[in-house]
Amino acid sequence: MNIAIVTGASSGLGRSFIRQLDRQGGLDEIWGVARRRERMEELAAQLSTPMRPLALDLTKTESVEPLRALLQETGADVRVLVNSAGFGKFGTYADMTLQETADMIDLNCRAAVALTAAAIPHMSRGARILEICSSAAFQPLPGFNVYAATKAFLLRYSRALRWEVAPRGIKVTAVCPGWIKTEFMQVARDTKNGRTVRSYPFALRPETVARRALRDSQVLAVTTCGLPALVQRVASKFLPHCFIMACWEGLRRL
Repeated sequence: MNIAIVTGASSGLGRSFIRQLDRQGGLDEIWGVARRRERMEELAAQLSTPMRPLALDLTKTESVEPLRALLQETGADVRVLVNSAGFGKFGTYADMTLQETADMIDLNCRAAVALTAAAIPHMSRGARILEICSSAAFQPLPGFNVYAATKAFLLRYSRALRWEVAPRGIKVTAVCPGWIKTEFMQVARDTKNGRTVRSYPFALRPETVARRALRDSQVLAVTTCGLPALVQRVASKFLPHCFIMACWEGLRRL
């Protein structure tokens, strides 16, 4: 049984990946992973490909075990894994609670690594892993510090993992877009910090990101899914980070 696994499946980018995979066809099932079962069931009713909703809270370490057991039980061949579950909050060290900080690290880093490790033994040649990072991974970002740091971790992890699984014919792509028009924007802005980002220039539609990411995952180790994020990626290689951080401080007030 050929399947795809998509985390963050109840909203935003995760839903767009599931819709795009459904359009592309070739899968026996799509497994959606998120906390909100009812939203996944609503999505499943709209698809041509059967979708199995798995209501799991990936911020909890033990949540990966039911998925690992199900993979073993079904003998599924994971053709595509999309780790799109993510959590971010604007704010400095003084604005965020310890729980918010821990949840970002747990979901964006630990959960992505744990789920990837659970899926790889059930992948065969030609399988693809898409780790949803962010253009925030390319440099430190004051006021978005922890989120940017978690995405930098995921970017480095993805690039090294690509080399590790290459002998098995598995491809890994770090997806690093800029702003995306999803619920994430409102969650990120829900903070007491008055110096948050006020506008989202060049924001992409989640459908655009999902389509480009799946296309690029056939060949690229890193995809930005758009020109602004690509410019940011290149600039971070040549400009001092202190200069980029100063620009960020100005831009987020526009």
